[in-house]
Order: sequence, then C-alpha cells, then structure tokens
Amino acid sequence: MSTVHRLAALLGVALLSACAGGGSASSGSGSNATASGEDFANGGPNVVAVSVNPGPGSTTACEGSCQTFNIPLVSVTVCEPGTSTCATIPNVLVDTGSSGLRLMASVLTSAGISLTAMSDPQNPGNTIQECLPFADGYAWGAVALATVQVGGETTSGAVPVQIINDSASPSPAPPQACTSNGTSLDSVNEFDANGVLGVTVFAQDCGESCVEAPSNDIYFSCTSSGSCSSTAQSLADQVINPVASFPTDNNGVILQLAAISADGATTGSGYLVFGIGTENNNGLGSATVLTADDEGNFTTTFNGSTLSSSFIDSGSNSLYFNDSTLPPCGTGVAADFYCPTGTVSLSATNQGTNGTASDVSFQVANLNDINDSYFAIDDVGGLASPVPGFGPYFDWGLPFFYGRTVFNAIQGASAGGTVGPYYAY
Repeated sequence: MSTVHRLAALLGVALLSACAGGGSASSGSGSNATASGEDFANGGPNVVAVSVNPGPGSTTACEGSCQTFNIPLVSVTVCEPGTSTCATIPNVLVDTGSSGLRLMASVLTSAGISLTAMSDPQNPGNTIQECLPFADGYAWGAVALATVQVGGETTSGAVPVQIINDSASPSPAPPQACTSNGTSLDSVNEFDANGVLGVTVFAQDCGESCVEAPSNDIYFSCTSSGSCSSTAQSLADQVINPVASFPTDNNGVILQLAAISADGATTGSGYLVFGIGTENNNGLGSATVLTADDEGNFTTTFNGSTLSSSFIDSGSNSLYFNDSTLPPCGTGVAADFYCPTGTVSLSATNQGTNGTASDVSFQVANLNDINDSYFAIDDVGGLASPVPGFGPYFDWGLPFFYGRTVFNAIQGASAGGTVGPYYAY
C-alpha cells in the first residue's frame, strides 16, 4: 500500500488541506461522543455514512500501490443544471480543510454527466479555469455549475464546482503560473479518490483575495485557443462549500469516526452530519469550542513550541508535526513519516482565539510495523514540512477523528450559540 499521499492546499485565506499517512490522537478524557452523536446511526436527511477504505486508486500503477490509508470517503450526487440528469459519484474524499466539490472529469464522463465550463463575465468567449495549489503540486480544471446532493441535502440550485482535468493532455493546458506549483495531481491515483468534498470552516475556496486580486493565480480566464491569464473571481462565482448552499443545516458539519484498535483496522466507518444545532441530532452537547482566526487556524503548543497556524483536517491522513526526538523512517515513500523503535505517547494543547484550551494526547508508532492491509490507522505521525507563506503548524489529520465527534462551523454563521469559524470536539 502507498504511504505517501500528501496534499496541502494553499488558497487566498491560507487554508491547508493535506493527505499523507496515519497518526493517532485521543483526548486525555476519552471520547467526546455527544448525545447527538449517539443518534447518527439512526440516519436522517442530514446524515451520510463515511467509509475509510482503500479507495479507487490503482493497485499496480504506483510504487507498490496507489492505494493509501486514512482516506474518508462518501458518495455525492451531481446533476446537470436545470435537468433531471444526475449521477451518484462514489469514493469522494471528505476534506474538512478545503472548500468546494471537485470531481475528476473522466469520472463524470463515465457517469454520463456533462457540465459546461463557466464563461468569464468580463470576456464571454473565455472560460473560467481554476488552479488549486497544493504543497506537493496542483489540481487544474474548469469551474462549472452543478446541483449537488449529499445524503438528503441538496444545494439551492446549481453551484460552482471544479472539474479536475485528468486528461493526459488537458485543454486548455495549465499556464506556467499554475505548473510552477509543482507536479500535476490531476488523477484518481494521486487523490486515491474520485474527487474531493471540501467542507471546511469557509464558504468559498479563495474568498476576498480572489475578488480583489486579478493576479491571484487561482482563477484563470482562458481563450478558445488555450491562452490563460489570471483573473479576479466574484464570491458568487467561486467554487463553494456545498453545505453553505443548503437551504437548512448550512452552518457547518460534524464528522464522527468510530474508534479503532491501536493496531489499526482494515476499514473504518463513521458519519458526516450537516448543520450544528439545527436539528435534534446535531447539537454541540459537551463539545469544547475552539474559535479560529480569519485564516481558519488556532494555536497548538507542543514540546515548548507555539504553533499558531494549526488546524484540524480530515484530508490529512497523518498527524503532521515536528519532533527532533523521533527518527524518520528513512528514504522512499516513507521518508515523510516517523519510525520510533516503539510506540511513543505524546501530548499537546490546543487553544482557540476565544482563549479556550484543550489538552490532547496521542501516540506515534513505527510506520514499518503497521500491517499493509490496514487502511484505518490511528498511530502514525509525519513531519510538518515548511509551507511558503504559512506559519508554524500542527496538522491534526484524520487520526484525530477516530473515536471523536468533530464540529466545523462556517465563518460568519451562528452555530450552537457561537459564530464561526470554529472547531469543536
């Protein structure tokens, strides 16, 4: 199984979304499952099942395999605007660290869905394309309108989504301002998913910085001949967190994953729940609320270091932090991970902008000792690589979610009595 799958998305509001390995985190006081969490198994229109499994990546095309671990997946239904032509796309990664629905073009085509690239309002003959920058590369493709349904929730009309162009020769081709971000990540194998459902604490994927800055190098206006130039993009036309466009249950999400064995498991399971305090099944209960800054971050104190750009991200399949006492695994696909001789117990403190603090304990095991058939893992950590323009951070990835109920409240929305952005668990 592949062990490297790191995607760190950097947008105008400095959001970080990552993928790469396993890790473990557990509250010193144990699981925080609220009374509402106990009701998730009963379903409801605002509840959808989540599965952590090998995903749709190739078993042969990559080094060892394109399949990796700690990838939370759901099914998403998309419809061509104004029609009843719809298809359900399985194996879409749930990412609480980015905003917007992004689906592979080939997957949509195979499902019989045709979405038209958005025209540039300033140059109607041009189309709008987006370059989503990641720490390890970029995702390129057209912005289009689609009606989005997840579980029993449907957007109020068509909303902007990204069609990731996974063709071997994309047209239009990404310009140099996009390819300078590194390697193209435009494939099912790179994501180990058919797309990404971004449900972070922001409504749009870029925000005011893309409205005000024509040179943001996120959105591009492309001519029919394939020439592309950076362009400003209004909030209404940016790729949107679909939850923000639901008629109700639109102020945030809850992601809950069942606890797993310390040794790992072949698969994991849980629920994605829409809305916070909007239904009988999504109240905050006793969860601790950590408000976030305007970039969606809070502070983690670890080993005497103050990490002011920390975040909780289900799109990261490891805990990422720096600890010079933990030996790295060596070279190759495991080089980004820690391999201590035995399982190590550690702790850190998270603090929101509201001053509320929460102690978190977690463990890090030797990656090489983990069973290759386990795709749900809760005790692997990785190195937090420096990210240009981003402060020191602790990335609380998917392992943090096992045995927890984690809330994401959208910026500006009142959720359970507190205005987002915030995280709670």
